[in-house]
Amino acid sequence: MNPRAAERRTSGGMPDGAPGPASEPYIGLMSGTSTDGVDGVLADLGGGAIRVLASAALALPDGLRHELLALNTPGPDELARAARAANALADCYAAVVRELLARTGLPAARVRAIGAHGQTVRHAPESGYTIQINAPARLAEHTGIAVVADFRSRDVAAGGQGAPLVPAFHAARFGCGAGRAVLNLGGIANLTVLEDPVRGFDTGPANMLMDAWTRRHLGQPYDRDGAWAARGRCHDGLLAALRAEPWFGLAPPKSTGRDLFSLGWLDARIDALPAAGRPAPADVQATLLRLSVETIAEAVRRHAPDTREILACGGGARNPVLMAALARALPCRLTTTDAHGVPAQDVEALAFAWLAQAHVQGRPACLPAVTGARHATLAGCLYPA
Repeated sequence: MNPRAAERRTSGGMPDGAPGPASEPYIGLMSGTSTDGVDGVLADLGGGAIRVLASAALALPDGLRHELLALNTPGPDELARAARAANALADCYAAVVRELLARTGLPAARVRAIGAHGQTVRHAPESGYTIQINAPARLAEHTGIAVVADFRSRDVAAGGQGAPLVPAFHAARFGCGAGRAVLNLGGIANLTVLEDPVRGFDTGPANMLMDAWTRRHLGQPYDRDGAWAARGRCHDGLLAALRAEPWFGLAPPKSTGRDLFSLGWLDARIDALPAAGRPAPADVQATLLRLSVETIAEAVRRHAPDTREILACGGGARNPVLMAALARALPCRLTTTDAHGVPAQDVEALAFAWLAQAHVQGRPACLPAVTGARHATLAGCLYPA
């Protein structure tokens, strides 16, 4: 859903350029559930600072994107296909790393580590596992930089959801105790409540179902600026059927993904409607946008009623129709992380740079109040350069 991933892009961060000798450069890479591309940042995290030096994005090749989506459901020869897809994804990651280094003029030897999340294809913490396609050893080999990956598994082993991963970073960057929350509008929406202790949880689909529906009917990766949804009308019967999903009623900690909110899940609810009253494709898109808005707003009212300001980030923060609908529905002020110094599309990648540093420094970053784990854990595994 990130429009900037439609083609490779670079941008500088702070105007004073490359880091000094006392800096701690880290790279963060993220390819989320929207499966549109790779976002990357090179950040200076020295001395407790969180300073973006450069950012870049690269669209995933169509064949790889289709394969990653296909691997979310059972199919033939999955192990070999997943291994090949992991290698191809690592090659895309390496291309983004090279671009970040070129943008800053920083040699690879200066970068402490890369945080690379990988592509989630299964997420079943209730069954004790979560799977992210990745090839961190290949990425380390191709870049000459140590890689931290597999951020979720240890928390799941400790009885947690393994998600969301970013609330500790949100607290470090945006502060706590001010009636503030951070809303990530990726494929899945997740909310970080910046209280003490920090809380966070998934609220349900943000862009994932809208993107999938757009690919099916328009052959496009996402609904640019929400224009297609704006042409449709919310179908009350379908919205009620979607809102009836029991997952929405669960109390945090909770997380979700394509394992539940797939096109098959949507199709089953459309097929259950009376044939004469089924919505047109544009009306389904409008209904999916409304589903995202209503489930986010309800989550805020139920689980973060003292929130006075929400900072939105992720690809959905660039969708004016979605943002306008959220602003009307939320019981508090809505802005974006841009207003607080971090471009909305850079937040998740920056979080993984920060999580890589936390691993290297031995700081637990998976929070029990967020994930429901028995104790805090060190996120990730290190693959040396």
